[in-house]
Amino acid sequence: MKSLPPTIALGLASGVTTHCQCWLLTRKDGVTLGFTDHDRTLTIGAQVFEAASGIEASAVESETGLAATNGEITGALSSARVTAQDIEAGRYDGAELRRWLVDWTAPTLDCLIDVVTIGEIRRKDGAFIAETRNALHALDLEKGRLYSSGCSAELGDAACGVDLDNPVWRVAASVSTTDGRHHISAPEFATPIAGLFARGRLLVVTGANAGLSRPIRMHDGEAITLWEGLPANLLPGDSVVAIAGCDKRFATCRDRFANSLNFMGFPLIPAPEFAFVYAQPGEGRHQGRPLVQL
Repeated sequence: MKSLPPTIALGLASGVTTHCQCWLLTRKDGVTLGFTDHDRTLTIGAQVFEAASGIEASAVESETGLAATNGEITGALSSARVTAQDIEAGRYDGAELRRWLVDWTAPTLDCLIDVVTIGEIRRKDGAFIAETRNALHALDLEKGRLYSSGCSAELGDAACGVDLDNPVWRVAASVSTTDGRHHISAPEFATPIAGLFARGRLLVVTGANAGLSRPIRMHDGEAITLWEGLPANLLPGDSVVAIAGCDKRFATCRDRFANSLNFMGFPLIPAPEFAFVYAQPGEGRHQGRPLVQL
């Protein structure tokens, strides 16, 4: 059972309460935003909790056990606080939201109600609606390894071990031509390795999209195509960094990255259709030979 601080407990027992809720939203880039449903802005320590922010929270039913609970918060889009551009850019994805019960006559952050993360965010009629997920949501995620011929690691992570800071695997460029959102070209993208940046990432260094990254769909010579468009127009002259990608095949890991010892897949597993095909004269695949050359 949660123990309430004395000030909160006495106020609730008096029958005349002076309580409000305060929310602190912390984005992954370190930006913090404070909101309250009180009619005046509260300053608690160094944090300002803005009043009349339009923030409202739906009721969340608490349950015993390990069931994940979801809720929603809604709020108004404003040019100074939560903007449509920042939401579209993904700056609030995975942000942490803390909620306190506060006595506004003596405001302190000593009665934490819950801590959730922001899930899906959608916009409607000049407002945003954000899904909230509690910590138990992590228990619904798949864990462990899958037995598949493809690699389960992400290029550059601890399991993979490839150093993506190596200049061989990343190129800084100045945008030459672009449609603003999906298609980008620069002479620096023309690397000796064909398709090096396909399935990699593009980091934007300067311009309206500075600090954002997007996955790369295709890389052909000097041209790169993104899977997901940038929220603001990319302009010629903007600085970007393209980072190599991997198709997770053993041959790519071995031949391109010389990293076969860290391959996190099972390349000797035959494809499902292999068990259902008949041996054909001269085809050479049903003679006990390895399907993959290690």
